[in-house]
Amino acid sequence: MIKSLEELKQIREKYKDTLQNRETNEDKVKILVGMATCGIAAGARNTINAIVEEIRNEHIDNAVVVQTGCMGFCYAEPTVEVRMPNKEPVLYGKVDSEKAKEIVKRHVKNGEVIKEWVLRG
Repeated sequence: MIKSLEELKQIREKYKDTLQNRETNEDKVKILVGMATCGIAAGARNTINAIVEEIRNEHIDNAVVVQTGCMGFCYAEPTVEVRMPNKEPVLYGKVDSEKAKEIVKRHVKNGEVIKEWVLRG
């Protein structure tokens, strides 16, 4: 338990580098996978595993995979949002393992939005 403001400031200073590193990933592609109950029930674990595997297979080193909560499209789970630097985010729906691999190859690696799978954007 934190007992004083000074103790809180010390903790903040201790972890400052870690927090700043998270925030300075503007040049990285961020791939968010909805991992709330609705996503997991629809197969999001397989989706996220396929994304991580394909990133490794394609030797992509400028991408970060992030688990996130519900994105509000429960009917379209599993959902995956791709955030490319300096571009609008793209949200894909009903992303199974095969679609996940295609998203990595076509969108993340080659910059091609797969329009027929987009929920919004």
